[in-house]
Amino acid sequence: MKNFYKNEQTGRSMVEMLGVLAIIGVLSVGGIAGYSKAMSKFKMSKAMDQISMTVANIRTLYSGQRNYAGLTNLSANQMGLIPSDMSGGQATAIITNAFGGNVVITSAPVNGLADMGFSVHFQGLGREQCVALSTADWGSGSGSGLISITASNAATGGTVRTGADLPISLANATAACGCATDVCSIMWVYY
Repeated sequence: MKNFYKNEQTGRSMVEMLGVLAIIGVLSVGGIAGYSKAMSKFKMSKAMDQISMTVANIRTLYSGQRNYAGLTNLSANQMGLIPSDMSGGQATAIITNAFGGNVVITSAPVNGLADMGFSVHFQGLGREQCVALSTADWGSGSGSGLISITASNAATGGTVRTGADLPISLANATAACGCATDVCSIMWVYY
C-alpha cells in the first residue's frame, strides 16, 4: 500500500518576499520624493510670506518718516519688524530666510538720494528658489513701492529689472540665477 501524502507548505517563498520588499521600496521612494517636494513648496511659501511681512512692517513703521536712514538688520530686529521665524533675537543683527540663508536689510538710495528707499537681500538661495522668487509678482504698480529686483549669482553679477520690467521674466531669471550650488541671491529695493 502506497501512502500518498499531500505536501502542503505554509508561509511565503523567497520570491514572494522579494516581490513584497520591491513594492515597499518603490512606495518608499515615492513617499520620500513627495515629502521632499511638499517641503520645498512649504519653504517657498514661507519665504514669500517672510518677504511680504518684512516689507509691510518696514513701510508701515517708516510711513511717517522722511527717509529710511539708520535701517539695518540690528535696528529692524530691535524694532520688531522681522517675523519671529527669521530673527535671531532683538539684540542681534542675524536674520535668516526660510532656506537658511542670510538676509540683509539696509537703507538704499533712490534716484541718487541717499536713504530714500530700503533693500531686502535674500542670500543662500538655490537656483529653483532664485527663479521662483524673482519671477513672482511683488507688485509692479506705484502703490507697491517696489523699485527694482536684482537676481544674481556669484558668476553673473545679476540681472536688474526696474519699473515696467517687473516682474522679471522667466528667461531672464533663469539666466541670472545660474547657480549650481546655494550661491544665488535676490535683492528687492522699495521706496
